[in-house]
Amino acid sequence: MVTELRFRESKEIAMTKAELLAAIAAKANVPSAEADRVVQAFVDLVVESAKKGEKVSWPGFGSFATSKRQARTGRNPRTGEPVQIAASTAMKFSPSSTLKAELNPNR
Repeated sequence: MVTELRFRESKEIAMTKAELLAAIAAKANVPSAEADRVVQAFVDLVVESAKKGEKVSWPGFGSFATSKRQARTGRNPRTGEPVQIAASTAMKFSPSSTLKAELNPNR
């Protein structure tokens, strides 16, 4: 029971998509369906740009970019046997200095 309580305390609270869209709609004073279309269009454009290898920058917020991971040999944690891990592309977000300053006002 103690383990379960600790897990609940350490669990991060995340905003759901529905909550995010409702907050955006309220802040922009638009219907939630319109907020959903705009957010989905933004996500689609970021994904399309990432597939092309392009970086998407949003001044005052940050930038979205891809990074390449080379193929490598890993280990199966259960057996210790070597496992080949294929090359892959990862998405990364780098916050702008403005966003960092907002999050850390005492620095």
